[in-house]
Amino acid sequence: MRRRWRPTFELRRVLPVIRGLMADPELADVPISVDTRHASVAAAAMAAGAAIINDVSGLADPEMARVAADSGAGLVIGHLRGEPATMMREIRFDRVLVEVAAELGRAVERALRAGVAADRIAVDPGIGFGKTAEHSAALVGASDYLMRETGCPVLIGASRKAFLGVVGGRPRPVEERLIGSVVAAVMAALGGAAVVRVHDVAATAEALRVAWAIRTASAAARDEAEEVERGRW
Repeated sequence: MRRRWRPTFELRRVLPVIRGLMADPELADVPISVDTRHASVAAAAMAAGAAIINDVSGLADPEMARVAADSGAGLVIGHLRGEPATMMREIRFDRVLVEVAAELGRAVERALRAGVAADRIAVDPGIGFGKTAEHSAALVGASDYLMRETGCPVLIGASRKAFLGVVGGRPRPVEERLIGSVVAAVMAALGGAAVVRVHDVAATAEALRVAWAIRTASAAARDEAEEVERGRW
C-alpha cells in the first residue's frame, strides 16, 4: 500500500514545481532534474518536461532504467544499500571504494541493457547515504577511480552533508558547513568529479576557479622548471 501512496504523494509535490519552472522563460534552456526512486514518478516528471532522473537507490525500482531509456533522460545512478529510513543502521563495508564501484558498475550494466545510452549515464557514490564519515570522506576524492571502474562520469554531492560536521574537527551544525562544503567540492573536482552538486553556488564557483587557476599555473611552472633542468644536463 505504501509503495502506491508514496509515488502519488511525490507527484503532488514534484509536478507543480516542474511545470512552474518550465513556464519561466528565463529557465527555458535549463535542464530539470527530478530526485526519485520511483519509476512512475520519473515517467510523469519526464512527460512534464524534466530532463534528468536522479535515482539515489541505484535502480532499485526495476522499471526505472526502462523509463530512462524510453524518455531519453539523463540518468544519475546513486549508491545506496537498503532504504533511506534505515540506511545508517549497521553500516558494513570491507573495502568501501571497491564495493561502491562494483555495485554502481552493476547498476550501470542494468541501465545499458535496458537501452539507456552510455553517454547519458553518470554515477553518484552516495555521500552520506549509508556511509560513515570516513567512508564519505574517502569517496569524495575518489572520482577518478569510480569513473575508471564504472566507465561513467561521476557526480559528487557533499554539500552540507553531516560528515562535514565530523571530519573537520568539532561537530558543526548544518548552517556552519559552508567552508567544509566548498573544500569538499574543490577536492571532488580535483579528484576527477565531472559534476558537483552544491547549495552555495557563488562561493563554490569562485573556489573552483581559484583551484583550477592554481593547478594550471603550477603545472606550467613545473614544466618550465623541468625544461631548465634538462637543459643543464
